[in-house]
Amino acid sequence: MTELSSPLTFTHGPAWANRLALAPLTNLQSNPDGTLHDDEYHWLVRRAEGGFAMVMTCAAFVSQAGLSFPGQLGISDDKHLSGLTRLADGLHAAGSVATVQLQHGGRRASAQLSGESVVGVWDDPAKGASALTTEAVEQVVQDFVDAAARAERAGFDGAEIHGAHGYLLAQFLDARHNDRTDRYGGSADNRFRFIHEIIAGVRAATSSNFQVGLRLSPERYGIALDEGRELARQVLAEGTLDYLDMSLWDAFKEPHEEQHQGQRLIEFFTDLPRGDTRLGVAGKILDGAGIHECLDRGADFVLIGTAGIIHHDFARSVLADPGYVSTPQPVPAEHLVGESVGPKFIDYLSTNWDDFVT
Repeated sequence: MTELSSPLTFTHGPAWANRLALAPLTNLQSNPDGTLHDDEYHWLVRRAEGGFAMVMTCAAFVSQAGLSFPGQLGISDDKHLSGLTRLADGLHAAGSVATVQLQHGGRRASAQLSGESVVGVWDDPAKGASALTTEAVEQVVQDFVDAAARAERAGFDGAEIHGAHGYLLAQFLDARHNDRTDRYGGSADNRFRFIHEIIAGVRAATSSNFQVGLRLSPERYGIALDEGRELARQVLAEGTLDYLDMSLWDAFKEPHEEQHQGQRLIEFFTDLPRGDTRLGVAGKILDGAGIHECLDRGADFVLIGTAGIIHHDFARSVLADPGYVSTPQPVPAEHLVGESVGPKFIDYLSTNWDDFVT
């Protein structure tokens, strides 16, 4: 059994002090131009103070056209550097490894917020999105590469490429709709190509001390589980990534597809050869027992979302008591205020989940 408190080493960058990371969480707390707001700073630094070995930002937009929601953190321009540097310094001072998640919304971006046309993998009149040209796809690859280099300049230890949850990278994986006729559409290998190019570009543009991760959601969004598993197999086998973060929504569920039920979804990935690449899982992990189950099933680390919102020191509490259980939802808004969750984040939680805030 992997010990929760044992350090986790990587091919690149610093070791993590334990096997607990803060998941990337939408929180709407940045300024309208994507620069860091005090509320976002305090929310994240407090989790580093609470014992999480690695603290990751919310999805940060890599280009203005990729801006997806109000109050989203930005990493698309040097105007974001000052706040990002402050955040990296604060996370380090609190004892955590600091990571930025890199994202582009694609057809889920907001023209109203960005002031730019919505672009995606295919023409989507319902979303007001037009298909990227091949040259524009290549530019988005470069936007991710430039954003990762900017993260390293700001002092972050690593960056995670957001390939999950129906945003732009996941849209390329969508077998239902991605019928592009260039090298980025049609076959599975072509649909995977965009992600492979971003990984390679980010690795080449950053130093040997910089960690590179990838987040995938392995089913739905037009992604068949067999294809999700194959992409995971490829990126684990390549050895370019330091870690793969599998966002399962529920780390203990069976697959959505009927033909694959009878086995836990997590087990479709923990059995893959991974060499020195680490494997993390996320999804409804709310107590010490769940964490240990994920590690026992073969994960190298876990990413904590809800429990990390409710308790800034969830990591420290579980490390001290393997039987620790997060306070059940809903929780009073006053409790969240005491945990350094800002008003915009509380409003977001109240509006989008009817069982989070009393």
